Amino acid sequence: MDFSDALLLARIQFAFTVSFHIIFPAFSIGLASYLATLEGLWLWTGRRVFLDLFNYWKKIFAVAFGMGVVSGIVMSYQFGTNWSVFSDKVGPVIGPLMGYEVLSAFFLEAGFLGIMLFGLNRVGPRLHFFATLMVAFGTFLSAFWILSANSWMHTPQGHAINEAGQFIPVDWWQVIFNPSFPYRLAHMLLAAYITTALVVGATGALHLLRDRADPAARIMFSMAMWMAAIVAPIQAVVGDMHGLNTLKHQPAKIAAMEGHFDTYEGAPLILFGIPNDREERVDYKVEIPRLGSFILTHDWSGKVRGLKEWPREQRPPSRIVFWSFRIMVGAGLLMIALGLWTLLLRWRRTLYDAPWTWRAALLMGPSGFVAVLAGWITTEVGRQPWTVYGLLTTAQSVSPIDAAAVGTSLVAFIVVYFALFGAGTFYLLRLMYKQVAAGADELPRDEPIRAAGITPAPVMREAGGAP
Repeated sequence: MDFSDALLLARIQFAFTVSFHIIFPAFSIGLASYLATLEGLWLWTGRRVFLDLFNYWKKIFAVAFGMGVVSGIVMSYQFGTNWSVFSDKVGPVIGPLMGYEVLSAFFLEAGFLGIMLFGLNRVGPRLHFFATLMVAFGTFLSAFWILSANSWMHTPQGHAINEAGQFIPVDWWQVIFNPSFPYRLAHMLLAAYITTALVVGATGALHLLRDRADPAARIMFSMAMWMAAIVAPIQAVVGDMHGLNTLKHQPAKIAAMEGHFDTYEGAPLILFGIPNDREERVDYKVEIPRLGSFILTHDWSGKVRGLKEWPREQRPPSRIVFWSFRIMVGAGLLMIALGLWTLLLRWRRTLYDAPWTWRAALLMGPSGFVAVLAGWITTEVGRQPWTVYGLLTTAQSVSPIDAAAVGTSLVAFIVVYFALFGAGTFYLLRLMYKQVAAGADELPRDEPIRAAGITPAPVMREAGGAP
């Protein structure tokens, strides 16, 4: 690596900040829906344990949501500092999409978040449930707009290019619902739900290892394993559909993911190996004949294009894409295995008598984040050297800046991020380590309630009056 290269440093900086950022939205999207489910179950069944779980996880959601917002704001500034040419060229398309996200999703989340966190005893259960649903809907809208903008950069359409080289939207319907958007949105949302489920399941498993009779821990573990058993296989199907879409629109990325330098009809599936870009081959590969074509084209003799069909300067770095894709798939297969195994235990009625399964679920807790990061690396590194696929390169998008300036800000980001988000993550883990407390967060029923300031109850007691 040449650390005197401003472009390389700007790419590292954006990769570093987006990697920190993406884990928090991935968690908060799923957790917002989990909170809405818990509160709905409480209202439907009247069982107090669901409300206790809601109060437990809402604190964790508040911290994760806050860190997600802060880490996201930092990224937006980089578009003006390190990627000003990109901002100028694609601003007419990306800018409004980001604006829609703020106006719809962020305002919705911010508007109802306070009610969800502090308002249960003040606005009543039904209005409070509505606020929780709006927060969950806001996280969905946020993902909708962000994924739309990102997908347009992968499969751009619905635009024209003016004399200044700017992308001008001519059909917003085509811009928003570009060819890869539905698959990317579904894949990301399911990833968020599974990621959250694995964290909830790991927390439940931790508390089951302490007390297998803990009712809150049983519910956490059971709900999480249902999610893993049902959604993880669905994610595999959606991933396959996303792969077919990528093969159609970004075949060079698929070639890098599969490690194919040559074009095949009846391509093998390379399980492992070391892609060698310089020699244009995969060293030490282990492969299964024809299975690659069957998975990618659903035809044993289907044609899969190799990287040699593109000039070297238009190929993604295959080694990173090849391995990040395998890490994502490997984590996904483990999730499916865990979900199906717990289904078997549930059928045998031994789900709450399986310490080794609880330990496995505890170890699998971070695997959702690993899969999300690996998938994101596969997607974003796989589209190199383009920022807008086939139209604008990364080298054409960077600001005219010095390497020293980018390097200094990169070091500052690393120090601040590890200190700030490291402390935040440690606090989240402490919250999860605590057991669910029955009746926590209830306000006294014999005292007046105000939204701010002190209550008159102590003064009224001293005066001998009823509060």
